[in-house]
Amino acid sequence: MTKYGSFPGARPRRLRTTPAMRRMVAEHRLHPADLILPAFVREGIAEPVPISAMPGVVQHTRDTLRKAAVEAVDAGVAGIMLFGVPEDANKDAAGTAGTDPDGILQVAIRDVKAEVGDDLVIMSDLCLDEYTDHGHCGVLDAEGRVDNDATLERYAEMAQVQADAGVHVVGPSGMMDGQVGVIRDALDQTGHEDVSVLAYTVKYSSAFFGPFREAVGSSLKGDRKTYQQDPANLRESMRELALDLEEGADMVMVKPAMPYLDVLAKVADAVDVPVAAYQISGEYAMIEAAAEKGWIDRDKAILEALTGIKRAGADMILTYWATEVARGL
Repeated sequence: MTKYGSFPGARPRRLRTTPAMRRMVAEHRLHPADLILPAFVREGIAEPVPISAMPGVVQHTRDTLRKAAVEAVDAGVAGIMLFGVPEDANKDAAGTAGTDPDGILQVAIRDVKAEVGDDLVIMSDLCLDEYTDHGHCGVLDAEGRVDNDATLERYAEMAQVQADAGVHVVGPSGMMDGQVGVIRDALDQTGHEDVSVLAYTVKYSSAFFGPFREAVGSSLKGDRKTYQQDPANLRESMRELALDLEEGADMVMVKPAMPYLDVLAKVADAVDVPVAAYQISGEYAMIEAAAEKGWIDRDKAILEALTGIKRAGADMILTYWATEVARGL
């Protein structure tokens, strides 16, 4: 053996030598069509309202929401997920503003549909928490607990009015047992067979939701641990996945994203339907706050986080940076 025999024969660094080389051999790539923009529209405001815990994100007026939808289309973003924020006076125990055809979310769906048509996949949050005066994702029973089956009846009504407004995809996020099946039946029985269901299959009771409470003007007291999942559990998520697919989910979602990349990977490996992941408000806020302090490179951190979600198996990523990142890509 010569003196050179001790050197490595395999040199992975050869494929990292230049930017062009690294681009060529990259295993995963972000594309604008991977991205979905979550957007909040608030009733009764004349100007956008900044969300203090989410720098750069606002509660839109109807007019600025239309503009944001057009910008998303121009950037190549695939979809927009709409959340309605009603005036406090319009909240009640049953969340009736959520099923009012003239409620803020239904109006916003019609606005965006009129502005961009089918050029953007219009998605809607199908949940009661924004509209209830107690802030829970369902109606309460006499003991103050969330009544699963009574809530399902409300979800069926929500599905119909959102579909009537022109939505392409409903996103039931309340984590009620049986919600996908009830919503699918309600859509089919009202002539909305073409409206898709993006199931919030895996949704953990997470501390990272904190800034979202401000974004939707939540009235919640207490927590949602009796219906959102325990962060310690994985097998439970796979059971939820099997149930949602059996009930007719067209797409499934894992939420949050970054703390649960292992769950996302397992879900992606198990299914033959599209998989989404939601990079939620706390994930957004952490990067923005650290960047504002000068502790990290903002743009690189955003792309690294999104690429990690893509690598773990997400076909679609809901992110508040969707339009910005799509422009850069």
